[in-house]
Amino acid sequence: MNKIFYTFLICSFGLMTQPYAQEPAATPATNKKEAVTEKIVDDVVKQSHTMSIKGTRLSYESITGTLTVKNEEGKESAHIFYTAYFLKDTTPGTRPITFCFNGGPGSSSIWLHMGLLGPKKVVFKDLGVNPPPGKYENNPYTLLDQSDLVFVDPVSTGFSTPVNGVEAKQFYGVEEDIASIANFIQQFTTKYNRWGSPKFLLGESYGTLRAVGLADKLYSTYFMNVNGLILVSSCLDFQTSGIDSTNDLSYALSLPSFTATAWYHKKLAPQLQDKKLQEVLNDAEHFALNEYATALLLGDSLPVEKKAAIAEKLASFTGLPLQYVMQSNLRIRDYRFMKNFLQSEEKVIGRFDSRYTGADLDPIGSFSDYDPSMDAVAGNYISAFQEYLREDLHFEKDSPYYILNRTVHPWNWEQKNRPSGMGYLSLAEHLQNTMVKNPSMHVFIASGHYDLATPYFAADYTINHLHLNAKLRGNIHQYYYDAGHMMYLHEPSLVKLKSDLTHYLQTSLKK
Repeated sequence: MNKIFYTFLICSFGLMTQPYAQEPAATPATNKKEAVTEKIVDDVVKQSHTMSIKGTRLSYESITGTLTVKNEEGKESAHIFYTAYFLKDTTPGTRPITFCFNGGPGSSSIWLHMGLLGPKKVVFKDLGVNPPPGKYENNPYTLLDQSDLVFVDPVSTGFSTPVNGVEAKQFYGVEEDIASIANFIQQFTTKYNRWGSPKFLLGESYGTLRAVGLADKLYSTYFMNVNGLILVSSCLDFQTSGIDSTNDLSYALSLPSFTATAWYHKKLAPQLQDKKLQEVLNDAEHFALNEYATALLLGDSLPVEKKAAIAEKLASFTGLPLQYVMQSNLRIRDYRFMKNFLQSEEKVIGRFDSRYTGADLDPIGSFSDYDPSMDAVAGNYISAFQEYLREDLHFEKDSPYYILNRTVHPWNWEQKNRPSGMGYLSLAEHLQNTMVKNPSMHVFIASGHYDLATPYFAADYTINHLHLNAKLRGNIHQYYYDAGHMMYLHEPSLVKLKSDLTHYLQTSLKK
């Protein structure tokens, strides 16, 4: 059952369900710009740029290409594609640098690159109509004013490939993936003389697992400490959201996200609907951790009359019919919620962002055939990034750029401290150990209220079970946004996220 759950989660901007591999678009010869570029080892192109953010002029250099990394035996193993941005007129050796990556596993870093952090972002109207092809514009919320940025594509994503003679499947696993990206970071840091820079790791979704594993791996292998972790739509312990009939924990932790969804779509009972979102969530969290959790733990020993009372409350917090809740035995699975929540309107809701809706293609089916919140985004990001690579970064390559790639599966979920088949994947203990060994490291966690893929309350639960002392617990900073998995698609959340990240970086470097 665990393998089924992992398969359900895989491949995303974060955690997604299907692959996209796109051939590069040809650049029209009549419009091709003459670029002053420098081609160096590993097929790298450097380019100078300028932009303004609220009247402040930023001059920066982009470095786009591949870095050939070596494994722990010193043999060349992979060509890792990356795009780096270094702010000019600074001291590179001491300026903060942030290594960024999305998740999947099987996703390139395009989503964070062109949605949140980079100097350009995709033009996107949240919940609106975004006709193709995608376009890009200056990103007034780029993090480049606070930190240099490196966007990393793991093997078999983007343009990253194993070297000739090395099998790609050697990189397809929790430990294998962490080892290869750790090699990249160590070699990049040396190549560009960034050992003196404060270092941050920023991951989204499965990328949060990678970031936590990397912090541990970088120290244990290279004695490289990082200053901070930035975890966007975090999922460090798969038990907190595991789809398993024997795992009652996930049902309780998903409930507040269902409540947020029902509140957004105005499906709650009046006494709840009339409250502000945070007030409703407070009520849902209290119910989830108390009456609901107790009822789930009692299982079949739960008295009939008590079960009926819990079902009534559960229906009120989810907007689902009472009969459906009873037939579900008080256990609402996320994919069933997405399918059934708006069934009367013949609509399905998004998994990555439950604010999004789409037509139900199979009204009598058991689950949705697609995710409207994913399909609203992917195509425009792909076309915009392909154009950006050629027009602004002047990087051209004939091979496909793999935005999302399902060929990385089957993924090896085994951990050294957790034999295959023995429990759920979790890197929570790695985070705990790293924070104890590196007590100056600060952790930033961003969660979306409408994210059904990595529920915010599940992330809260994980953090609340790290068993850290008060001082170390104070190094964890949690932020919440009224959007979904990619909260930066929602401009008010993007504005808040940039402000929160700026404050986090500045204060964590002072401490």
